[in-house]
Amino acid sequence: MIARPLNRPALTGFLTMLLLGVAGVAAQEAAPLTSQPGDIDRGRQVVLRQDRGNCLLCHALPEPSVRFSGDIGPPLHGVGARLSPGQIRLRVMDASRLNPDTVMPPYHRTQDLVRVARQYQGRPVLEAQEVEDLVAYLAHLK
Repeated sequence: MIARPLNRPALTGFLTMLLLGVAGVAAQEAAPLTSQPGDIDRGRQVVLRQDRGNCLLCHALPEPSVRFSGDIGPPLHGVGARLSPGQIRLRVMDASRLNPDTVMPPYHRTQDLVRVARQYQGRPVLEAQEVEDLVAYLAHLK
């Protein structure tokens, strides 16, 4: 194999475009869904309950009471230091707005869905205040 000199301007341009693309995605946020601020304790319950958020199915969380958690999605340790509440909210509401190929379900979207369980047809998985509570909990994980 013949070593070629590194084309620094092309590499710099590529890296700049990559970073701008990531920053553009990271900058997307969703406004609060309610006028009432989220509650961290209620948000923790949404995260832990299998019949609500069931976040542990796919994500690892810094919860001492949790023995087993998923590894399909990114770990949520420190998510509040990485993302703003608005960025977290957007991902919870509908992560497909950032990544059309995501496996994360849209917790607050009702349109254009397929294979929806009967109890969720025409209504979101999480109500607006539950989303806000979940965001408050996740945002406090620094």
